[in-house]
Amino acid sequence: MIDKTAYIHPSAIVEEGAVIGAGVHIGPFCYVGSQVEIGEGTELKSHVVLNGVTKIGRDNRIFQFVSIGEINQDLKYAGEPTRVEVGDRNNIRESVTIHRGTVQGGSLTKVGSDNLLMVNAHIAHDCVIGNRCILANNATLGGHVKIDDFAIIGGMTAVHQFCIIGAHVMVGGCSGVAQDVPPFVIAQGNHATPFGINIEGLKRRGFEKADLHAIRNAYKLLYRSGKTLEEAQPEIAAIAAEFPKVKPFSDFFSRSTRGIIR
Repeated sequence: MIDKTAYIHPSAIVEEGAVIGAGVHIGPFCYVGSQVEIGEGTELKSHVVLNGVTKIGRDNRIFQFVSIGEINQDLKYAGEPTRVEVGDRNNIRESVTIHRGTVQGGSLTKVGSDNLLMVNAHIAHDCVIGNRCILANNATLGGHVKIDDFAIIGGMTAVHQFCIIGAHVMVGGCSGVAQDVPPFVIAQGNHATPFGINIEGLKRRGFEKADLHAIRNAYKLLYRSGKTLEEAQPEIAAIAAEFPKVKPFSDFFSRSTRGIIR
């Protein structure tokens, strides 16, 4: 179904069965598969490929040579009807690739809303990206990676499969992330190690001075006190009980499956 207000360039191919919302703009030489749904106001610049069971939200800008919903690179994939979902108001720049999920990973690759995916970023099968994240040029995510809200992944950075990147994290460019990164942390290097708290980012997002101080104290307990994770956890939990903004940091340890960066 194609809304009568949608614009489709004569050179574009839109397969029968695709759902195209109001005000959608599909530029030259794009391909939209039969199981694709595009929300209203979304723009495909040119040479964009949307394939598979793919749902795109509203008011996204998708630039040339982007590929979303294509067959993933997992050798176990056998053509199952897995999916990609993309939220609203994302800027998806040139040559970004977002692959469909696998049955083993929950069948879904998901990108939230208000994200900036810069040139040539890659989001592999079964990744889950939150809201208001930035993946800089050539950032590469292995399969099953989870990135929480407001995280920034620097250019030329690779994230190992199954890693979790917490909210408000900043990972510096040219890094290799092989373990989970707790919320609020600045990480850098290959392999990435912690370099303090993302104070400037948190200030921009309205964190109060008392909360920043509490987050810094939790960080010091984990990384500078000389205590083991098991020893530091109860003290960090006590800080989180008094300062709820610290709770994502405290709760992260139970989410971590690959161990945290040290």
